[in-house]
Amino acid sequence: MSVTATSTASATILPFAESAAKITRDVRPLRLITCGSVDDGKSTLIGRLLWDTKAVKEDQAVTLARDSGGQNDLGLPDFALLLDGLQAEREQGITIDVAYRYFSTEKRSFIVADTPGHEQYTRNMATGASTADLAILLADARVGLLEQTRRHATIASLMGIRQFVLAVNKFDLVNYDREIFDRISHEFREFALSLGVRQITAIPMSALKGENVVYPATSTMPWYEGPTLVEALELATTRSTQTGGFRLPVQRVSRPGESFRGYQGTVAGGSIKPGDSVVILPSGTIANVKQIVTFDLVRNAAVAGDAITLVLDRQVDVARGDVIASLDGQPMTGLNFEGQMVALQPGGIEPGKRYWLKSGSRRQRVAVEPISQLDLQSGSWAPHASGLDMNAIGKVRLSFEEQAVFDTYEQNRSTGAFILIDPDTLNTVAGGMITAKRGELGGIRRGEPVQGDRVILSLPADLAELLMATDAFAARRDDVEIRRVSGAEAAQILTSGDKDR
Repeated sequence: MSVTATSTASATILPFAESAAKITRDVRPLRLITCGSVDDGKSTLIGRLLWDTKAVKEDQAVTLARDSGGQNDLGLPDFALLLDGLQAEREQGITIDVAYRYFSTEKRSFIVADTPGHEQYTRNMATGASTADLAILLADARVGLLEQTRRHATIASLMGIRQFVLAVNKFDLVNYDREIFDRISHEFREFALSLGVRQITAIPMSALKGENVVYPATSTMPWYEGPTLVEALELATTRSTQTGGFRLPVQRVSRPGESFRGYQGTVAGGSIKPGDSVVILPSGTIANVKQIVTFDLVRNAAVAGDAITLVLDRQVDVARGDVIASLDGQPMTGLNFEGQMVALQPGGIEPGKRYWLKSGSRRQRVAVEPISQLDLQSGSWAPHASGLDMNAIGKVRLSFEEQAVFDTYEQNRSTGAFILIDPDTLNTVAGGMITAKRGELGGIRRGEPVQGDRVILSLPADLAELLMATDAFAARRDDVEIRRVSGAEAAQILTSGDKDR
């Protein structure tokens, strides 16, 4: 996929895929979210999108007209009411809970999640982002990017979203000033690049008037040469769950009779067929697949998203929470992992406190050690040894009492994500993702260890202190493990051949 800038008028617009003329209807719906600060027009935008794509049924339109209490100056109802269904939302004019809606065009179908903008409901936004392929980030043209705008963009990127549409909304209220669009879109692009996001489409629009939402605003913004919102969505790509090795988190062991033992769950990645070799983790037992059973038939293969019962060719000890994985592409196992998380409850995350960590069907005891916290204004990570406050985004070390099984979140959303549960209140206090495995002596392994990707430097103490004082070292401090050992111990480590440490 090529990523090239267009003309000056749309210099921040990066195409997601090939020309729209080459697109055929995609079978799998594109999942997307709207996010951004409060009052940026998220619900109005999605309501307008539903209205203009003819996704609003006749009875819904009648109800909408009644609930709107009349029409606005454009002769249209309040589109936000299509999304804001809770009484508290309508009374306060805000979004509180995540609202999911379905709509389609001639080229593909979509599932959209309208998420709240208030900081106190950040946890609901994170929930919507966890399954999305694309994020529509709104910014009010009158005020530009706010801290909550950056927070939502950061959470979306942490959740693995790599496609962003920046909707510079309420553009009619700034007289369609092109310089304002160029400034806001440039500022967001710089921030998104710091998050590792490069697939960015910036669109000036008026959600209320429907300009550049479904229909182009050629009369009011003739200088804009990019796609409308719906065209950008039609060009977006869905995230594949069939790449990488096979993963089956076991939810239940089925034993209807003495002659049958099956392991049930939903395939979280890859594919499987009878005869394939698999490993049961964390025990490490190896077996072959004998049969794949669903509720109505025996299948010759299964792929990500399929709910199956797996029958193996031998009796093995498998329990709920174990992971059945392909033998040649195993996930990581260990007692220590690196991760990033968002604190979701008042009180935040207490360092050293033991929480329940839940990932898939597994629940394990874990201690959390904060490493650094993201400064949303500068976009940089600052060292942070104390707890994480509510809505803070931090890097952490996770220490388990028993062997844990993970992929990195970048490799597999299902087996790389987790939530933290407070054992005292049973509240979900954080959501996070695994970024790397931490070796027994502290070395960080990102995904499967690669020969030679780590080195050990044995230096005199005074020389090591000079090295640690440099700016280059300070920038990578979180990736380095420092231990003071005797010369004999250093020699033993260097000659052991364990380069992953």
